[in-house]
Amino acid sequence: MLRSLTKQFLFCLLLLCCLGLRFDGRAQTASPVAIQVDLTKDKGPVRPIWAWFGYDEPNYTYMKDGQKLLTEISKLSRVPVFVRAHSLLVTGDGTAALKWGSTNAYTEDAQGKPVYNWTIVDKIFDTYIERGMKPIAQIGFMPEALSSKPQPYRHYWKPGDNYNDIYTGWAYPPKDYTKFASLVYEWVKHSIARYGKQEVESWYWELWNEPNIGYWKGTTEEYIKLYDYTADAVKRALPTAKIGGPEVTGPNWDVSEKFFRSFLDHVVNGKNYVTGKVGTPLDFITFHAKGAPKLVDGIVQMNMGTQLRDIDKGFEIVASYPTLKKLPIIIGESDPEGCAACSEDLHPQNAYRNGTMYSSYTAASFARKHDLASARGVNLLGAVTWAFEFEDQAWFRGFRDLATNGVDKPVLNVFRMFGMMQGKRVDVAQNLAYDYRKVREQSVRGEPDINAFAAKDEKEATVMVWNYHDDNKLVAPSSVAVQIAGVPGKRVLLQHYRIDQQFSNSYEVWKAMGSPQKPTAEQIATLEKAGQLQLLTSPEWITVKDGSVSLPFSLPRQGVSLLKISWE
Repeated sequence: MLRSLTKQFLFCLLLLCCLGLRFDGRAQTASPVAIQVDLTKDKGPVRPIWAWFGYDEPNYTYMKDGQKLLTEISKLSRVPVFVRAHSLLVTGDGTAALKWGSTNAYTEDAQGKPVYNWTIVDKIFDTYIERGMKPIAQIGFMPEALSSKPQPYRHYWKPGDNYNDIYTGWAYPPKDYTKFASLVYEWVKHSIARYGKQEVESWYWELWNEPNIGYWKGTTEEYIKLYDYTADAVKRALPTAKIGGPEVTGPNWDVSEKFFRSFLDHVVNGKNYVTGKVGTPLDFITFHAKGAPKLVDGIVQMNMGTQLRDIDKGFEIVASYPTLKKLPIIIGESDPEGCAACSEDLHPQNAYRNGTMYSSYTAASFARKHDLASARGVNLLGAVTWAFEFEDQAWFRGFRDLATNGVDKPVLNVFRMFGMMQGKRVDVAQNLAYDYRKVREQSVRGEPDINAFAAKDEKEATVMVWNYHDDNKLVAPSSVAVQIAGVPGKRVLLQHYRIDQQFSNSYEVWKAMGSPQKPTAEQIATLEKAGQLQLLTSPEWITVKDGSVSLPFSLPRQGVSLLKISWE
């Protein structure tokens, strides 16, 4: 038996090395990391900034695994989840492909008159609405009949191809801004007729995606002009609709900051291309922020600091406009890196995606987004995780997705944890190895980032604890001692949820099966069960002493725990 276990251990180590995850057997410090939570120190409401998701390929929405995953996402949240997808106005027959989607919403007849067809757009939005979700209605990209440079139009990109090959005729400005505005107007009116005014008022309408890079083949001024025409059309159709932009990526880049500020300057002081008046409607502000993983000595090294600096710069830019500072901000894409469809087999720095590094990164980074927004005094509404699923691909190929072939990956369980955190955010003592400032400036390259995010509701409290490091090395677990003060009553029920190598981890179960690419029905059922959020131990009653409870436990590297205590 011992010999068998030894062989299994060595086999696991070999697998981890092949996947860019190395074992470092050095013991961690014997002194537990002390995390102090005070339920009496209110830090304002817990905003569900995590309840926002998006993806490039809109036609996956209503396919078999797309519908299944959207159902899973909708169930994990007590608030409506918002969903953002590209290519909602792209010309085509609706065939799904990587980095591609189409709806054929707009074509023209032989006389050049508009022909509107909302069948596929409705199919996408119906899928959301049926699950209690809401669209971030992205107005883009350019229909072939309206493009100022329509050919070539359809691309056939695949992982390993030149990424710039995707920027074809759909990325160009319209040859007729008035016709484009009419398309937008008709889309909003149709949505009201189909879903009702009250429902559409709850959506967010936005123009385009990353217009500061290849997604927009026009100038900054041409984007601004298109925004004026678009905002006017949306407001004519529904004056109470919410319209926003500009969805620039990388605010910390000089060229991106210039684009961002040019847009906001126009919103505040520019001459409107449609009305001739000063300014243009803006109900919310959007930008993107990404990290930058790489391989170092054969292992994956993340760079959370890069992403947080982008976020912070975006907040700084917004805060510099007094009349815009309090507008809601949606980080339209907020991820560890930039290309969801760039698979691990061709991009080995993406080996973090299948396992627990993605989940621990997500836990640690989302907590710091709250801190950055508070420090800048801005109104962070949501942060879109740009990850969904890729239909009919190899199992665990290493796309940035939430599920593979209908089986949930570990990262989705972090969002299940966040979905359980309600009420008021409460204080976590910041005398640990890292706070948001240190992670922003240095990322996590020395000690591990063992920290927490905590909340209190009327009858319960939740504490999310993570053990994160930028280097994907498997080391000995760390001892953690969570002290929760301000606990009412004499006893509480503890439920301890865990994501690590053993719990809430379909990937490790799949590898233990021998990494089958054609799993049996029985194996798929086992994987589906392993993909759900699991308890580390059975629920137990804990005695409250002097208003406090002490919860010691061991937390593996890249592991995440959710401690939920409830009282009568």
